[in-house]
Amino acid sequence: MPDAVAKAERTARLNADDWAQAALELLAEQGVAAVAVEPLARRLGVTKGSFYWHFKSRDALLTAALERWEAIEQEAVFGKLAAVSDARERLRALFRMVAHEVTTHAVYSALLKALDQPQVLAVMERVSKRRLDYLIASFRQAGLARAQAQHRARLAYAAYVGFLQLAPRLHQPRLHHDEFEAYVEHVMATLIP
Repeated sequence: MPDAVAKAERTARLNADDWAQAALELLAEQGVAAVAVEPLARRLGVTKGSFYWHFKSRDALLTAALERWEAIEQEAVFGKLAAVSDARERLRALFRMVAHEVTTHAVYSALLKALDQPQVLAVMERVSKRRLDYLIASFRQAGLARAQAQHRARLAYAAYVGFLQLAPRLHQPRLHHDEFEAYVEHVMATLIP
């Protein structure tokens, strides 16, 4: 009987955010296709019935997880950088921060593989536009003309996406810590005016 009581308490405490966070974690680990009600219920230690209190469908859950990632990513990255007034220092802080955000890399890589799904494509388009706009504005504030800032922003973003794809897609070995840090420093020296 104590197990039944504990399970009932867990189910009562779970909310839609808990399900969305669990879906996001599963997405980062195994990709978009892995986001399904039964494995999430097992992971959370509840029955599928708990899911249906919060969501009508798996698509609704996926949308909630994507919206959660988008909001967290925006707050965690752009929110932290708002206090950095010097554009060059802000770009350096951005590059360093982004270089070490492992979970965001895993989610982003998984979403790149699922662009054929409309809800994923919509989020990725918004996130990419916001990131590029931010980079363009920062490069402009660092003294580049509009066209130069746009080119530099595209190059920076392409380097980010390309680097994320190297290891998993092309089976490239992971860089050792010092090697990776040297790479990040090189990228900053190359791209930040």
